[in-house]
Amino acid sequence: MHPSNIVLLEFHPERDDLSPDKELRNGLSVALRMGKTLWLANDESVSIERLTLVEEDSRGQSSFAREHYQFALHDFFDLPLPAFDPEKGRINEADVEGLACDGKYMWVTGSHSLRRKKPDPLDGNKRTHKRLATVSADGNRYLLGRIPMGEQDGVPTLLKEVEHKGKRRTAALLRGDAHGNELTAQLSQDEHIGPFLAIPGKDNGFDIEGIALAGKHVLLGLRGPVLRGWATIIEVAPVDDETPGSLRLAPLDADGSLYRKHFLDLGGLGIRDLCKQGRDLLILAGPTMDLDGPVTLFRWVGGAEPDGETVVSAEVLEHVLNLPFGQGVDHPEGIALFASRDGADEGLLVVHDSASPSRQIGESTLVADVYPLPSRKKKR
Repeated sequence: MHPSNIVLLEFHPERDDLSPDKELRNGLSVALRMGKTLWLANDESVSIERLTLVEEDSRGQSSFAREHYQFALHDFFDLPLPAFDPEKGRINEADVEGLACDGKYMWVTGSHSLRRKKPDPLDGNKRTHKRLATVSADGNRYLLGRIPMGEQDGVPTLLKEVEHKGKRRTAALLRGDAHGNELTAQLSQDEHIGPFLAIPGKDNGFDIEGIALAGKHVLLGLRGPVLRGWATIIEVAPVDDETPGSLRLAPLDADGSLYRKHFLDLGGLGIRDLCKQGRDLLILAGPTMDLDGPVTLFRWVGGAEPDGETVVSAEVLEHVLNLPFGQGVDHPEGIALFASRDGADEGLLVVHDSASPSRQIGESTLVADVYPLPSRKKKR
């Protein structure tokens, strides 16, 4: 399928303090539209990016997202590691893989995954063996938190705290440290997920790559592990902890369970992003391993309102569309609902990791695609 429209994303070219070694535009992992703003993140940074949308042209063919503003996650959360590691000479990335908003808070999640060193083509046998045996944890990746939403000059913004109708809303992070958080501690004893917490994300290990809100609950889509072809969504209910700026997991059921598992037959693919559409859940599915494709968009009807743990067969899931992908480039990573100017046609905005040179314009502009989104199929 070919895109029906494009959006030109224009980033500020000089963000050296919070940007990764590669450009912000060359590693986008998530997208979220809120009115005239578009929120994005690079998976090798510790920040959230906001762009402001400009009206389409007279033909309704293209949009521009400009006025780049960057929010440092350290301004809202007490992350376990500083933004920059001077000894290693690199960013202590949060690997942001999901954004969701309920109007009051912006929810954000890191991947929670381990990383394995990637061999260089020029490495010899000994160095390659050593790199492939080196597994490490980035403490800032254990990020699951919320940031209050506000307005500044009529534009949605993120604030450390907000006073609204006598109630105070504050930024808060699920309690944890550089080695994990309450979620990973709970899942370490799980019969399905536990064994994969010690495996790097790109090796089919534990890896969160999507977030959506289901009322007061949070849904976390896993890129891995994929179990005999079945992907997983973890459901949790973070609430305020006694410690300011901290969240804890609340029981979901009478038995005191702090999480639920939803298994979905995605045909061997893992979850790369989640997007709420009414009471339904759009699921961007792609390889769990370090492969180019395939990439498929599914719709789980009623998925944004789950009632207890579920097992969702392939017959229940709606196949919405197949997305194109490149060889070594243009991997669809983030999706967001993107209606036309008159609101008549609902589309799907797609941003890519490893953007191809053809998507990059000048020093700071990137082309994102908008696809027509088929309506929900009626039951016979």
